[in-house]
Order: sequence, then C-alpha cells, then structure tokens
Amino acid sequence: MLKKNMGSLDRVIRIVLGVAFIAAFFMTSGGLNWLYLVGAAIALGTAAFNSCPLYTLFGLRTCPLNPGK
Repeated sequence: MLKKNMGSLDRVIRIVLGVAFIAAFFMTSGGLNWLYLVGAAIALGTAAFNSCPLYTLFGLRTCPLNPGK
C-alpha cells in the first residue's frame, strides 16, 4: 500500500485539475489531444490513492504528520 503524502487541499486541486483536463480533451482537437487524458489520469489517480510518487522521490509531503498511521 502506498503511504499517504498528500493533504486535503492538494487532493482537491488535483481533482479539479483532472476534471479540467478531461473538459479540455473534449473541447479541443489535435494530434496531441491525448495528453490531456494522460494528465487527467495522473491527477485523478494520485488524488484517488492519496499518494504522489514524485513526492516520495523528493521526500515531500503536504499532509499533516500522524505518527499513529
């Protein structure tokens, strides 16, 4: 299981960003349009799992420390 390293505000921002990427996918056209879906999958996936692999790589966390968890 992935360790939680994202706070509530970070999750909300990622959800909003993911929805915006999906909307941009449907509102635009072009050869690189699929990149919007990749961005949406990353943003929504990290928000769903409450963990960001890049945060782990760089030793960052936006959630409050809970020693019991």
